[in-house]
Amino acid sequence: MWKGLVSAAVAALAVTGVEAASYDDIPDIEVYGQHFFYTNNGSQFYLKGVAYQQNYSPNGSTSTNTTYTDPLADGDACRRDIPYLKQIFTNIIRVYAIDPTKNHDDCMAQLASADIYVISDMGEPGTSIESNNPEWDVTLYQRYTGVIDALSKYKNVIGFFAGNENVSADNQTAAAAFVKAAVRDSKTYIANQNYRKTLGVGYATADVPSRDELAHYFACEPGNSGNKTSIDFWGYNVYSWCGDSNYATSSYGERVDFFSKYPVPVFFAEYGCIEGLDSAGGPTHRPFTEVEVLFGNMTSVFSGGIVYEWFMGANNYGLVSLTNNDASVSPYPDFTSLQSQLSKVSPTPTQRSTYTPTNSPPACPSVGGTWLAQASPLPPNVNPQLCACMVDSLQCVYSSTDDAAYQDDFSYICAADAKYCNGIARNATTGQFGAYSGCDPRDQLAFVANQYYLV
Repeated sequence: MWKGLVSAAVAALAVTGVEAASYDDIPDIEVYGQHFFYTNNGSQFYLKGVAYQQNYSPNGSTSTNTTYTDPLADGDACRRDIPYLKQIFTNIIRVYAIDPTKNHDDCMAQLASADIYVISDMGEPGTSIESNNPEWDVTLYQRYTGVIDALSKYKNVIGFFAGNENVSADNQTAAAAFVKAAVRDSKTYIANQNYRKTLGVGYATADVPSRDELAHYFACEPGNSGNKTSIDFWGYNVYSWCGDSNYATSSYGERVDFFSKYPVPVFFAEYGCIEGLDSAGGPTHRPFTEVEVLFGNMTSVFSGGIVYEWFMGANNYGLVSLTNNDASVSPYPDFTSLQSQLSKVSPTPTQRSTYTPTNSPPACPSVGGTWLAQASPLPPNVNPQLCACMVDSLQCVYSSTDDAAYQDDFSYICAADAKYCNGIARNATTGQFGAYSGCDPRDQLAFVANQYYLV
């Protein structure tokens, strides 16, 4: 059984042609209409992926607030894991946070040699668009562009997520405007830096009541802006197929119907439900019976998916554990189930040469009810030079770098007279944004304090 499955995994590599020798040799993956395609032969690319980062919870947030391990900066760990990743037919991994200051050549070259691609989130713990108090500012912009700079040279990077589950409740839908602004500025940055045109920017949503509005909002393009604010692909974090569920009970059928007219590729950015704990207190076994459906009659609409997750952690979703002081990999039964299910699927790829996209961008949802985000205007383009120029013009500035300490001063000045804070205002529901709404809090506070005390 095991030997046969490993042989099948090796044989599967032949589908894409000769294995890449490095990240310079691997063919790009491009978005064309509703599908991903290999640029070297025009064959459709289906994601058979795994979330690959330690200490992350099922909704993509870290288990701590300040630290994380960059999974692409540890060449030895990649050497340890890649042979096992290939045993479950992996052709893509999702990473949630990388350190742009570290070197990723070793791991990225190993992944490319194994024909494994990467999608990376752009935020990190403590530097991401918040759900309840969203901003899109200089610090976030520099974080996002830093990730783009660090990974853009690797041809096995398909693209980036500008956000992950930023909207999980009805009163958080305004945050979508700030993520859409991040999509816009990230795409603009990629173009201005003359990075690969095949690099995409997308969003990963939770399976929440506002999911349909979110899908329309991120794919819509208001006015004649030339697809600069719309996503290039849509990730769907879904855990509705539990155990031996089915196409109807899991709502997979409803999702296929909804996305059948979607203009960009859709895939599961996380999947793999755990029903609870077994009698021994461990996670229930996942049979991964959804794989047959995901890579079967759903392939005309969905482009595969990314299983949550590789490393075992406190949430019990891991496919493997690390043993021998993290030098060895020990697969769990879920690993074997996933391997078995993926060995049975062989989706028929669409050829780019015979495919003509017909789906158009959806209309943008209107503000009303629980939907609180205007599609236009969005938060302004982040402009670090504008913020620096504003600060240079002030008579006094703040020396403290503690954002939390600024709130009392903001509240005092803005309550005294709102006019002093018009320049930093941000309201995604009315579409009103001050000229300096994209500056960092310290610079914003210096601006309003100068208005209040010195003008």
